[in-house]
Amino acid sequence: MKSRVKKEIRNFLFIISGSAVLGLAYALFLIPHHIVPGGVSGIAIILNYFFSLPVGLTSILLNIPVLYLGVKVLGREYGARTILGMLILNFAIDFAHEVLRLPSATSNPLLASIYGGLLLGAGLGFVFKGRASTGGTDVIGQVLNRWTGMSVGVGIFLVDFFIISASGLTFKSLEAPLLGYLSLFLSSKTIDFVLEGWSYAKLALIVTEKEEEVKEFVLRGMNRSGTFLRGETFYLGKPRRVIMTVISRKEFPVLRQEVKRIDPQAFMIITDVYEVVGRGFRTRSL
Repeated sequence: MKSRVKKEIRNFLFIISGSAVLGLAYALFLIPHHIVPGGVSGIAIILNYFFSLPVGLTSILLNIPVLYLGVKVLGREYGARTILGMLILNFAIDFAHEVLRLPSATSNPLLASIYGGLLLGAGLGFVFKGRASTGGTDVIGQVLNRWTGMSVGVGIFLVDFFIISASGLTFKSLEAPLLGYLSLFLSSKTIDFVLEGWSYAKLALIVTEKEEEVKEFVLRGMNRSGTFLRGETFYLGKPRRVIMTVISRKEFPVLRQEVKRIDPQAFMIITDVYEVVGRGFRTRSL
């Protein structure tokens, strides 16, 4: 029971801190330069340009039909967390922009797009860590996934692409959508970083006829362990053991060079690893 309460408190703190960062992103960078990073808030920025409507309040009103659809399709529990995240986020936006009236942090639209996108991604990442949503296009993306089988990512991309493209027609500027696309790209990458962190290790899958020599180098030369996976070649149907090992990033060039020396015909697959639980590697706390 206590652990569950701690988790809920931690989630709530993530939502609050993430919403505060999002408020700064909009007030300091995005709204002053009319940069539309997609989503319902992007539509609210367009309406703010014409009618000076508060971006946060407008986003809440625009989210009402979206959230109604999300609750009907995705369930009430998802809707409750989404409503919480959406309300806190948009309150933070209007508090920073309308109440505190924070001035723009830069007069350069490109810098505003870059830093606005970074802060936007960081804020959303914290909100997602709190297991909440901000409404808008992520709800639409999940609804499209449920109705059409389209991936959530593709659904969100299509909606955001349309909204950002519309900003070019609205502001009669080719730069407006370009800045919006840049901000969207940076925010998506920052979200991944906040949720997953830097890839601090590499996973290597090695297919070689000199498996024992490679194994000895991994064990003795690198002081790492590994696992033999049972495989079979496609063409000849021969059984083959595949070496799987996890190494640090700085060890990767050493392994690659030595494997190529041992067996120039070796086949290697290297991929990023974001968390390793076990001896020789640190464990992420979040």
